[in-house]
Amino acid sequence: MRISESCAKCLYDKQANKSDNAEYLAEVRAILDNRAEGDTSPYMVYLFNKAHMKYFGQGADYKDIKKKYNDLVLGMESDLRSEIENSADPLAKALIMSRIGNYIDFGAMNHVDQNEFMKLFKDTEMHERDIPVYESFIKTCEAGKNFLLVCDNCGEVVLDRLMIEQLKKRFPQLTVKALVRGGEVLNDATEDDAHYTGLDKVAEIVSNGDAIAGTVYDMMPAEAKTALDEADVILSKGQGNYESLSGHDRHVFYAFLCKCELFTSRFEVPLLTGMFVEEKS
Repeated sequence: MRISESCAKCLYDKQANKSDNAEYLAEVRAILDNRAEGDTSPYMVYLFNKAHMKYFGQGADYKDIKKKYNDLVLGMESDLRSEIENSADPLAKALIMSRIGNYIDFGAMNHVDQNEFMKLFKDTEMHERDIPVYESFIKTCEAGKNFLLVCDNCGEVVLDRLMIEQLKKRFPQLTVKALVRGGEVLNDATEDDAHYTGLDKVAEIVSNGDAIAGTVYDMMPAEAKTALDEADVILSKGQGNYESLSGHDRHVFYAFLCKCELFTSRFEVPLLTGMFVEEKS
């Protein structure tokens, strides 16, 4: 997904809010000004983080935040599973909850509010606009053998696990893998988070190979490339994965909340609207 000028400004402003170091901001500006046509926001942030390390050492530590939200959603698990299993379509219900989890994003969001997150669970019904994509998703799963979940955030992965539980009940023929970040970046889910939240109990965990908040194929190790290439069904979570995966001639289902002006404008929806999007190869 190409970086617009408004998106570039937002990326720069977020770095300027972190530091007033002139040399660092000049390097950030140079990274943005010299970006290639196909570069994405997650890749820009990856380069910013490299520059930040050079000037300031290790960046912000999200370890406590990640534990807080992993524990928060783990504490909700029993009630959410009950709601899922008592619904008319448990997989649809679990998918919507999994998408709600995409709210926990300390990169795209200027402020993450726990109360706002909890309020989102008051509406876990599938919107009419989601139904055609959901029906296509079901048909693709029926015909598929290999399922790949491209993960995004901490906390969210607990809800992803509940979704995969329902997916495997409905489509027991599917072999499920989950792609996580290869290093600590913002509050994104890593292998450690996958093990902590039990995601590894329902899916084989695969690392994307680096501390990048997206899925950049050329940066991925062979195992991750194979998982992506061999997947019959790909469900990609979050804006960063959408930005880095879309437009690459793959059949992908995307689930995310629109958390910034780039996405609300692109899809012509209000802030925090949940989207379920299908991109065909």
